[in-house]
Amino acid sequence: MSDKGGSKIMTTREAVSRFVKDGDSLITGNYNESMPISLIYEIIRQRKKGMTYYSQSGSFDAEFLVYGGCVEKMVSAFLYKWGGKGRGGIIEQYQRKGQLLIEDYSNFTYNARLAAGAYGYSYMPVLPAIMDSDVFKYSSFMGDKKFGTTTCPFTGKTIPVVPAANPDVCMLHVQRADQFGNAQHWGGLGSTVHACLASRTILVTCEEIVEPDVIRSSPHHTIVPGFRVSAVIEEPFGCHPFELVGYRGLDTAMFSLMNQAFKADGGLTAFFDEWIYNLPDRNAYIKHYIEVFGQEMLNRYNARSYYSAPANYGIPFQSGWDVDGISNDLGVDMEGLEKLIEEKGDVIDVN
Repeated sequence: MSDKGGSKIMTTREAVSRFVKDGDSLITGNYNESMPISLIYEIIRQRKKGMTYYSQSGSFDAEFLVYGGCVEKMVSAFLYKWGGKGRGGIIEQYQRKGQLLIEDYSNFTYNARLAAGAYGYSYMPVLPAIMDSDVFKYSSFMGDKKFGTTTCPFTGKTIPVVPAANPDVCMLHVQRADQFGNAQHWGGLGSTVHACLASRTILVTCEEIVEPDVIRSSPHHTIVPGFRVSAVIEEPFGCHPFELVGYRGLDTAMFSLMNQAFKADGGLTAFFDEWIYNLPDRNAYIKHYIEVFGQEMLNRYNARSYYSAPANYGIPFQSGWDVDGISNDLGVDMEGLEKLIEEKGDVIDVN
């Protein structure tokens, strides 16, 4: 965890304007839970173009980015089909018309690409069974760079490999973060951690910004260190209508409205005008939701409390130095330590 570099708090509009550029590759990693919808809507509002979208389990986030004219290429392992059998989802329609290129991976091989990117490798070996599938045999815009093969130095067998993925921007929504970007999430993670650490820029929206001491008190929840984060935005309901553990469940009322928009002629255009383009930010979005559905409907999806047991992280000393700056082991301050080093060398017998 780091608090160096000062506060990274800004608005969603400012974060997208500063850090998301035309032609960038974007990624989310939340398995359709706690998806960063406020950031996605802002990207659509700002009419970003020519982007590549990584989405392991795409839902309306992917459909909307494509329909908004933001995305030309996708890398995915699964896409939920909106609109039913008759009309088909936007992604399906655009792909059939040649307006969208999609590179298909299995869940394992998709995650392997992110793991390689996060670890700093150029590629990652994957299970050989993938070579018997169409996922391995057919490629789109990646051509012969989608998969590769190498010889195992231990067995001599041919094994498939995938190239590292290093998206330009990762977007995520979490329960809480501090002003320096240290972000905490609990619940289903999906490929979130590797998606973040493989990316060059990370944008975090959160339900609440808390003091650094709150973050330090539960370090096991921190999934992204602040020094890797470029912007942090306090955005209550930032993942709505998706669920977020400890805050709210899936808003089926909004999902039903969106599903109808996919099925109706001109439905998505009307939805975009009403819920994205004509609403400047997430506060306006929630206000409009209350106008349409009512406060009672919004409250209906609030999570019931279910707290975990506290964990004791206590240790004898907070550090090797007491509050007066005296070494717990040597009984000297920093100046005294420097004198000891000068007199006795780098190794000091503490007995």
